[in-house]
Amino acid sequence: MKRLAAVAAIVLIALGLTYGGYRVYRRSLPPLPAVVLHGADLGPLLEPSLGARLRHAVVGSAADGRVAGPKLIALTFDDGPYPVDTPMLLAVLREAHVPATFFLIGRDAEQYPGLVRAIAAGGHEIADHTETHPDLATLDAAAVTAELTTGAATLERFVHDPAIRTEFRPPHGRFRRATLEAAQRAGYDTILWTDDPGDWRNVTRTVLAAHIARYATSPEILLLHNGRPETVALLPGIIRRFRRAGYSFTTVAGLVERLGPGPLNHAARTPLPLTDD
Repeated sequence: MKRLAAVAAIVLIALGLTYGGYRVYRRSLPPLPAVVLHGADLGPLLEPSLGARLRHAVVGSAADGRVAGPKLIALTFDDGPYPVDTPMLLAVLREAHVPATFFLIGRDAEQYPGLVRAIAAGGHEIADHTETHPDLATLDAAAVTAELTTGAATLERFVHDPAIRTEFRPPHGRFRRATLEAAQRAGYDTILWTDDPGDWRNVTRTVLAAHIARYATSPEILLLHNGRPETVALLPGIIRRFRRAGYSFTTVAGLVERLGPGPLNHAARTPLPLTDD
């Protein structure tokens, strides 16, 4: 019995050390970049050195050189277009005089080409979200390239926007290094985000608004989704909050052109005021 107890104790200690080591390892991973340009070196972005990981684990975001940059924000909307929610979303943006970037799915655009044109006519940017919205982390390079080029070709049947061939966001935010390499070879910048409030989940607008206010960054690429009624409902208040905090709205192309990837990949958290009144 004593021997069994000793073995059990050793196993528990080993499990504890393993779990603790995993937690330290996860904490040591700096956040993923918000923007990966088509000419960027992926090594430092995706595989930071041991020293960089240790600094991040001990010091946190300060070790990554995160500082508050210009108060610029790009609202981005994934998926769609959709026949009900997209016109409602466009109406809110039009009323607020806010440009946005829409990452559209080719097969959905093919169903509603009039909405694709309406997005472009509203002064918004249209970018590539693949043809069929697959999990790109499971695809080889040739399949990734096919998703990008086919999706772009579909969108270009309806509108002409340079971002269709230069900006891409992976569906579900899932990718691996080979995914980014394929996108770079095709001439795409991969656009992720500085904040994902999770509007793709079944959560209320109150929860979403609280998250956005708490995790706002400066500058910011805010990930939202087309086809979500709660997102449409919370948007006017969120726009007011950012404006009251001194932010200006632009597109992803506007952000990248003005700032480059550095400030976006090292944007510091800058919480918004508690209310939008």
